[in-house]
Amino acid sequence: MGEQTMIIGLTYDLRQDYLDRGYTELETAEFDSVETIAAIEQALCDLGHTPVRIGNARQLIECLVKGERWDLVFNIAEGLHGMGREAQVPAILDLYQIPYTFSDPLVMSLTLHKALTKRVMRDAGLSTGQFFLAAAPEDAGRVPFAPPYFVKPVAQGTGMGITTDSVVRDKKNLPRVCRALMEQFGQPVLIEQFLSGREFTTGLVGTGAFAKVMGTMEIIVLADPGKDVYSFENKEGWKGRVQYLPLSPDVDPVIRDVEALALAAWQMLECRDGGRIDIRCDAKGTPCFIEVNPLAGLRPHYSDLPMVCEFFGTSYVRLIEMILASAMERVQDRMQAPCPETA
Repeated sequence: MGEQTMIIGLTYDLRQDYLDRGYTELETAEFDSVETIAAIEQALCDLGHTPVRIGNARQLIECLVKGERWDLVFNIAEGLHGMGREAQVPAILDLYQIPYTFSDPLVMSLTLHKALTKRVMRDAGLSTGQFFLAAAPEDAGRVPFAPPYFVKPVAQGTGMGITTDSVVRDKKNLPRVCRALMEQFGQPVLIEQFLSGREFTTGLVGTGAFAKVMGTMEIIVLADPGKDVYSFENKEGWKGRVQYLPLSPDVDPVIRDVEALALAAWQMLECRDGGRIDIRCDAKGTPCFIEVNPLAGLRPHYSDLPMVCEFFGTSYVRLIEMILASAMERVQDRMQAPCPETA
């Protein structure tokens, strides 16, 4: 990226805006705090760029209609409605041919749907536990593997819908748990084989062959009851409930396999610029892919990706710089591409 300075738009869903409009704490759990927006803004300033706050997808459209443009958009907007909500801002920016950070609409749509993502993982030969997608409570009777199960909404983030009830040890209770989640979130339910081993999250930065692992943390839930479950409640109020233990392959050999799986999944799914892969071991200690977060939280000292980077010596500003550098590779490739011939 060199010394190039840019006008960088910021797209985001500010949680307080939605709370003020009457949405609940749960409905807005994935959205960002003003502290996160300010931290990204400050990091961009520190890197010599000029940040411009845009806001959510509707506010982005209003700005575009008025003729506003930016050299690049730093996008962390999650969206509110629909299975493709995380793809909305990238799709709009693609329409206007404005470059942006993080993954494209295809990847954003795929990875929000946890069952489709696991199908792609399985077809690629990468380790992921057994799973089944239930569109109705009655489907629970057709699960082709034995309990215990782990049950969650198919397209929610931040642990939404994950509670101590998510671990189902008796198959006869499965329809009841599925029905409750379907009624609450209005979407199908993912039923997974419960993985009883250790849980990790791995931070990654970069795209394709240039992607690299930034570090791995083991997630140790201290809260009781619920030590088996990294739930919404434990994620939201993790201090005192969860221990994040940074581990390297030199210290713990299983981390080598965890990070190899994380990097392979990131590259196979064609995720871009930065994010996280969550992995949990089965009863035999084999790492299995759980899910990917291509739009990871970026609140300093609080969100997992900045925490992983900080543990392993990468500052917040350096993390933002690396994300930008990855995105700028696409901008430079496009500028160097030959113009199409005219008829």
